[in-house]
Amino acid sequence: MTIPENTSRSRAARSAPTLHDVAAAAGVSLATASRVLNGSERKVAESFRERVERAAAELGYTANVSAQTIARGTSPVIALLVADIADPYFGLIASGVARGADEQGLIVTIAITEREPQREARILHALRGQRPRGVILAASRAGERDAAAVDELTEFASLGGRTVTFGEGGDRSIRIPNREGSEELGRSMAALGYRRAIGIGASEGVSTSDDRLAGFTAGFTAGGGEVVRVHRGTFERESGTASMTEALAVGVEPGTLIFALSDVVAIGAMTAIRDAGRAVGEDIAVCGFDDVPVSRDVTPQLTTVRVPLSELGYQAFRATVADEWEQPPMEIEVLVRDSTPGIAR
Repeated sequence: MTIPENTSRSRAARSAPTLHDVAAAAGVSLATASRVLNGSERKVAESFRERVERAAAELGYTANVSAQTIARGTSPVIALLVADIADPYFGLIASGVARGADEQGLIVTIAITEREPQREARILHALRGQRPRGVILAASRAGERDAAAVDELTEFASLGGRTVTFGEGGDRSIRIPNREGSEELGRSMAALGYRRAIGIGASEGVSTSDDRLAGFTAGFTAGGGEVVRVHRGTFERESGTASMTEALAVGVEPGTLIFALSDVVAIGAMTAIRDAGRAVGEDIAVCGFDDVPVSRDVTPQLTTVRVPLSELGYQAFRATVADEWEQPPMEIEVLVRDSTPGIAR
């Protein structure tokens, strides 16, 4: 006999273990089972906790997130807002956040802002209804945060949530030494003999881009070089290609160094150089920032500044959940590779 699909689903739903089933199997009260499985802050004797968790595992019981939210005042969720999940920069940060969340038995929700202030505000409004434990804002932005987003963050804080930002503006902040790292890179490139450089950055006012361009210019100039001009676009690979194509149309002398605000943009620039029949390295040198894995896979390998992005994501998670937190020192390193072979003087 064939059982109608709707009947089958109904029986499956009825057969799902409930919190009452777990309490009965563990030999504890319903309240005790709820405190263990729904995240209440009230302490439960370790012997009872072990019995409840064992019974839940044997029965295949899954905790109700809504019940956890009621019990704790927040859900077991960390919300991570990034500009573009396809960018390996954000992928590495997300991996660090996910590692921390896994250690604490929490869930990571990822939302994409595309660096649009209104979109960020809409996402924050939607997230507020889910009562996440914390929000991590990882995307750099241009100018001040949208007023609607500020209101959402204020309301979120009033509900007990914590905000962590990359840069200024949150309850706690993660600092990336963008200026210091790019300044060290600029000095290193000048030491290799480069005296003429072109920058590729994002729109003016985007803090990450502005800091990296300013730092590189300071270091390169201190070493005797000159940044002759800057072409601007976005953080995307295609923008690197477009900006480099524009630079080539204006004119790029052999021996010029290209500094791109990120490895992804630098790799896009390398494509434009090749498409123009020029050689990356001996003809036009290229360097980036971040040391994403693909920077070691391109030919020639890309000179860059290594930033421990996954560890930064992990620290952002720790900043979200820890009662006491201070960002530990972060090591950065200039990695000179074949894309900047140097100029004999």
